Amino acid sequence: MQSLYSYDTLKVLFNISIRYLLFTGTFYLFFYVWKNKRYWYSKIQQRYPGKQHIFREIKYSFFTVLIFGAIITLTILAGAKGLTLVYAPLNKYGYVYYFFSIVLMILLHDTYFYWTHRLMHWKPLFRWVHKTHHLSINPTPFAAYAFHPVEAVVEVGIIPLIAFTIPHHASAIAIFGIYSLLLNVAGHLGYEVFPKGFASHKIFKWHNTSTHHNMHHRLVKCNYGLYLNFWDRVMHTNHPDYEESFNQVVEQREQGKIIREALKESAKANLTFAEPEKVLPEI
Repeated sequence: MQSLYSYDTLKVLFNISIRYLLFTGTFYLFFYVWKNKRYWYSKIQQRYPGKQHIFREIKYSFFTVLIFGAIITLTILAGAKGLTLVYAPLNKYGYVYYFFSIVLMILLHDTYFYWTHRLMHWKPLFRWVHKTHHLSINPTPFAAYAFHPVEAVVEVGIIPLIAFTIPHHASAIAIFGIYSLLLNVAGHLGYEVFPKGFASHKIFKWHNTSTHHNMHHRLVKCNYGLYLNFWDRVMHTNHPDYEESFNQVVEQREQGKIIREALKESAKANLTFAEPEKVLPEI
């Protein structure tokens, strides 16, 4: 049992920092630097955030990483003393339960996030706490961890909640953590990456898209969910134009593909074809 939780605080902080930088940095460099012209047509809000905006997101994320590291370390120490429901070996409860436990974590977190997020929009908490996150009206991947310290404590609270309520293998909660960060980054990416028809599909509509959370940052009082579109549908907090907005971004993306193909063909035929300006001013 001790070997499952042998990390010290510095190792935990290092792991969280590397994971944050790897995910947010890679997505930022790919979409905003290396391929910004290619994927401009997938941009949900077509203006690009300025340097001060990005610096602010990274600054708050730094403090979030410290808070996450402290609380996760305490949870690890509790596990080392046998106080949590972590187990070993991996197949102790069978492989079916192993994968089910990951799904259970996602469902629990989705519910936890929706209702704590709604709480954060209570006027006193929004003004003093959650407003920090909403400074990113046009978010980048770095906004994934850009929280006020109080909100950071609430966000990481899902880890001890899982640890004390769901029997789990250490690798299962690690997989959950990666999935959680990936969806968090996708929600703050600023680009729509989900396929055409996703938001209205009879099955896939229950999963959120990049447009869904981007609308929350822009419009504030709607679209509170994280992974799934369950609670927003049940509580009628989806923005009424959500599906239309998603379809508009996807249509814009499809038109971009047509324009790029036309450019390639015109280049082959040595024709002149004026491509529209892509990079708009920073804000």
